[in-house]
Amino acid sequence: MAEKQERKRIAENRRARHEYFIEETFETGIALTGTEVKSLRLGKGNLQDSFAQISNNEVLLQNCHISPYDFGNRFNHEPLRTRKLLMHKAEIRRLFAKTREKGLTLIPLQMYFNDKGRVKVEIGLAKGKKLYDKREDMAERDAKRDVDRAIRDRQRNE
Repeated sequence: MAEKQERKRIAENRRARHEYFIEETFETGIALTGTEVKSLRLGKGNLQDSFAQISNNEVLLQNCHISPYDFGNRFNHEPLRTRKLLMHKAEIRRLFAKTREKGLTLIPLQMYFNDKGRVKVEIGLAKGKKLYDKREDMAERDAKRDVDRAIRDRQRNE
């Protein structure tokens, strides 16, 4: 069997894991125009400040910026337009129930090309962190960095 190719990452929302607890992730397709795909092949996508919402049994990606394609002239797209995420109806219903019931939100985590060359968006079912949660995460990260540094220094001295 052929090995799975490494997926080519287009954009990543790094702040998402800092600002939210990610409870569950989903891989979704996205409905794009031709110039949007060409622009994404050049790596011109941005997920900062974007979010997904469910309306009329559709998952919509809001505030996702895809820069206009340089050679697209009059066929170019609107950079911040609302884009439809493609999911199964049962998954959409389940997500709708969870976002209404528990106060969770849908945050795009990354956008990438899969092994077939299709654009995929990984969204996470997320719950917002409080300030003290963020401070705890930063303290844990600093402690781990200090421990790793001490181990590395000790191995050098031996």
